[in-house]
Amino acid sequence: MKLFSFLFSLLLSGMLFAQDQKEVFIIGTMHTVPKVVKNSYKPLLKIAKDYNPDAIYVERVRPEDTLSLQNYYSRFLAHSDSVSQIFQVDTEQFDALMAMRLADMKNEDFEYLSRSFLVQRDYANYSYYRYLSRHDLKGSKRPYRNEGGDLTAKLAIAQQMKYIYSMDDQQENILYTKAWRTCATEGIKNGNQEEVKKLVRQLYAADVFAAIFGQLGKQNNSLAAIEKMHRLNSFEYAKVQTEACSLGNQYWDNRNRRMVDNIAEQVRAQTHQRNIVIVGAGHLYGMKEAFELYHPDIKVRLIADL
Repeated sequence: MKLFSFLFSLLLSGMLFAQDQKEVFIIGTMHTVPKVVKNSYKPLLKIAKDYNPDAIYVERVRPEDTLSLQNYYSRFLAHSDSVSQIFQVDTEQFDALMAMRLADMKNEDFEYLSRSFLVQRDYANYSYYRYLSRHDLKGSKRPYRNEGGDLTAKLAIAQQMKYIYSMDDQQENILYTKAWRTCATEGIKNGNQEEVKKLVRQLYAADVFAAIFGQLGKQNNSLAAIEKMHRLNSFEYAKVQTEACSLGNQYWDNRNRRMVDNIAEQVRAQTHQRNIVIVGAGHLYGMKEAFELYHPDIKVRLIADL
């Protein structure tokens, strides 16, 4: 009888843990797409809406990460610092607006919040409220051809969200870029670039076929595609591992790890259960790996798992 009670308690604990376990659903994007496939984000938007997320995380640097802002968003940083000389956030007004329902806000409210987030160095929400000030809650009829306008903003509006979470990391961007260039130059002589060309051809052929049937977004989220993109971005394609290629691999893994840490820290601090992460598809393989290795308490899902 005691054994039965113990097993029942163990089973019940497992069920409660599964119910309370927070999860992240990672959607891979293509960043900017050509005009010929301008509607490629529509299928991804439908998938994202069906998931019904409680929070959205995007590939933007967190406001407090000054090093990443300097390395990758220097123009935005300069713009923010310039506007802060002539505009100061009224804390009471800001808090009052953030407490309102999105549906009750007016264009001037969107504009005020956009400027407020700008001087706070919050690129994700600055962009979101600037989008709202331009298109209101109806959204843009014309495709932006990137994830910001065609996926993130429209999903946030559909969910009536007031805040978007940032999670990107660019602390080693300069070092990664240098390693990438050196590894590519060396690859012309040692044969590594032939592996690059092979992977690029395979990805391009699959993309063209998928684009014909309006499935480019899903193709870029397939297991085969994300594995190939990971090999390219992480330099794992290199049969001849030079110092530059090895360093590039290290920097890529570091970035994925820190992005995952940024997400996990915020997910744990919030009450949201279903968290959607919108990030370049090349990161999916490495981020899923990092979540499973360093944050096993958070469940990870990909479109390929559906």
